[in-house]
Amino acid sequence: MAARGTGEANDRAGHPLVVIPARMASTRLPGKPLADIAGAPMIVQVWRRAVEAGIGRVVVAAAEVEIADAVRAAGGEAVLTDPDLPSGSDRAWQAVCDVDREGRHGIVVNVQGDLPTLDPALIRTAYEALIRPGADISTLAAEIVDDEERTNPNVVKAVVAFDGKRLARAHYFTRATAPWGDGPLYHHIGLYAYRREALARFVQLPPSPLEKREKLEQLRALEAGMSIEVALVDTVPLGVDTPADLEKARAALSSRAPSRD
Repeated sequence: MAARGTGEANDRAGHPLVVIPARMASTRLPGKPLADIAGAPMIVQVWRRAVEAGIGRVVVAAAEVEIADAVRAAGGEAVLTDPDLPSGSDRAWQAVCDVDREGRHGIVVNVQGDLPTLDPALIRTAYEALIRPGADISTLAAEIVDDEERTNPNVVKAVVAFDGKRLARAHYFTRATAPWGDGPLYHHIGLYAYRREALARFVQLPPSPLEKREKLEQLRALEAGMSIEVALVDTVPLGVDTPADLEKARAALSSRAPSRD
């Protein structure tokens, strides 16, 4: 499996670049990028899912050399970034500036490094949501079906009026139960695609008041007047944050045939 897309993938609008920020520090699961899942480090499994999306070049933005070495050993592309950067968005932008100084990639898709079971179709959906309507940023959401999630502050809600459509602009993101009244609520999925100039602007903005209050980085973009397109999808990918999550990911991928690098 090649680390870069070829043929049609390279001809896609915006010549997209998929960046996967990863760092070893984790309060609940230290060293998780290198945790073994079905015979490969987690970061390699995420890299494979991104390559399988087939939209173009994939780069891992590694905070530590161990992560970069694991990706390169699997045949992937990795770049070292400042370990003290405050967020994955900052890490992604530093990687973009390092690997694409000529500005050939007009769209950057930011995939979290703890999604080893991610359906590659979700990466394509985030990319396609950005290129069609011309928003600054795109992301994903799925309808909440578990009643407990409606009031769980750890489940971020995207306040969006889909009105029977699969694409709509975000009005807000919150940890509260919103909007009020009868009707669906939407679980935000933290996978983003950015127009290159939007990501460059975003990382230069200071943290905004609502961002700091809700502890949601995407609110910085909305408060700055940037538009976020949301695509409605059917499933929420498993994020690996705890040992229990890791075991779920191992079980999910244990029956999957090994990917070829």
